[in-house]
Amino acid sequence: MTAVATRRPVFTAVRFVVLIAFVLIFLIPIYVLLATSFKPLTEADPGQAWNLPQTWTLDAWRVAWEKLSPGLWNSVLLAVPGSLLSCALGSMNGYVLSKWRSPGADVLFTLFLFGMFIPYQGVMIPLVQLLVGLNDLTGLQGVFYGGIPGLVLAHVVYGIPICTLIFRNYYVTIPDEIIEASRVDGAGLLRTYWSVVLPVSGPAIAVVVIWQFTSLWNDFLFAVFLTGPQSWPATVMLNNIAGAQATPYSQQMAAAILASVPTMVIYVLLGRFFMRGLMAGALKG
Repeated sequence: MTAVATRRPVFTAVRFVVLIAFVLIFLIPIYVLLATSFKPLTEADPGQAWNLPQTWTLDAWRVAWEKLSPGLWNSVLLAVPGSLLSCALGSMNGYVLSKWRSPGADVLFTLFLFGMFIPYQGVMIPLVQLLVGLNDLTGLQGVFYGGIPGLVLAHVVYGIPICTLIFRNYYVTIPDEIIEASRVDGAGLLRTYWSVVLPVSGPAIAVVVIWQFTSLWNDFLFAVFLTGPQSWPATVMLNNIAGAQATPYSQQMAAAILASVPTMVIYVLLGRFFMRGLMAGALKG
């Protein structure tokens, strides 16, 4: 017992040192980003990436904001409604497939899941043709193909399978007796969903919002193919921050930090619900 007791502090210390080492390794790119973003262009050189700025300046941040701000606003217009729509559709699909089952529900759910394995590149050409057709059909040129609404539509449709899976697995953990009790009280499909199921959906909503917001905010491929320069999100405009004669590393680093802040904020606000909602239904359903 004494030997075991003496080993425990040693194991704890070693484990603590290893964790600190991993944290430091993880923070190295963030240090380089921050240090370089405060350097003038004359100091922003890959050979001096580890050095702190000799002259601290906010010029790179000012230029990065001027170049990136239209893209940041486009990303907000893309990620916020896209996440909310995906959450609403996934929640309703998961509710119906888990609590109001009908013949063929399992087959339908399997077909939903097939959509998770279709790569973006495989649907790019038919998706462009569909959005161009919607422009022609509605007479709204530059809205579906070339605009933010078409990009939102593409991501919402593409996100339905994973959102449905998350909500369905979460709703399976809700006791059927609660649903039956609401039916006995006279609540129908929508009333049960609104009054009973939706109020306890917080963890699943957090998972879907984080998942879809991150996917939408970090989108590059769909944005390049489906939108024009006026509708480019932050990721595309971030890629286009480059100089004609020299690479403005400090501006690129500042722009990269600005583009990553919203997703970090979402994780900070909703992160404590993430694993709980993600693991719900893992053993059941």
